[in-house]
Amino acid sequence: MTLLKLFERTLSAPYIQLEENAASYRAERRGSTLYLFFEKSNGLTDWRNNLDFPARPYRDMDDLWFVHRGFLRVFKAVEPKIAEEVADGRVRKIVLSGYSHGAALALLAHEYCVFRRPDLAAKIRGFGFGCPRVVWGPVPRRVRARFLGFTAVRNCRDLVTHLPPAVMGYRHVGNLLEIGMGRRDGPVASHRAENYLEALAAREGTDGLVR
Repeated sequence: MTLLKLFERTLSAPYIQLEENAASYRAERRGSTLYLFFEKSNGLTDWRNNLDFPARPYRDMDDLWFVHRGFLRVFKAVEPKIAEEVADGRVRKIVLSGYSHGAALALLAHEYCVFRRPDLAAKIRGFGFGCPRVVWGPVPRRVRARFLGFTAVRNCRDLVTHLPPAVMGYRHVGNLLEIGMGRRDGPVASHRAENYLEALAAREGTDGLVR
């Protein structure tokens, strides 16, 4: 599956929306591969969580690290819903994808999957299209390693991928793939799904498959 096809599926997936924090996700099994999709903002609750950016500890664990409070709140609503799928021994590969608000959830879900399925660490790939910054402050080495298979995809000058601002201590983790270079889209227009689709289509055949 190419990045374009993955993004198209991320946009079109029939999401399940939970009452708790309006969290929206989709789990699909194709053979031994588990796909986890996370939806963009689709209501007032999502926007309230997007803007609730004070950092808080991720969980009570040996390696202390901090994340965006609003995104963590939404992911915690999704976590018990995907736990059984992730733990299933028949799953031998996991692909995660989200757009915008959903990209932040995909990043947190990626860390969760690697932590819960260390046997699959090399077979877990996450992609966050138009991904905001989620992690705050110093990140312990063992935690950073869990994001090695995650890629934040930034189109042109996408403003959302620069928020919350780095001066507030927020940072990207994993890998950053910049697309749409040379396009004239402004910071807001660069975040629109149609412009991501165009930029990804221009790369089709050059950036390989989601492996």
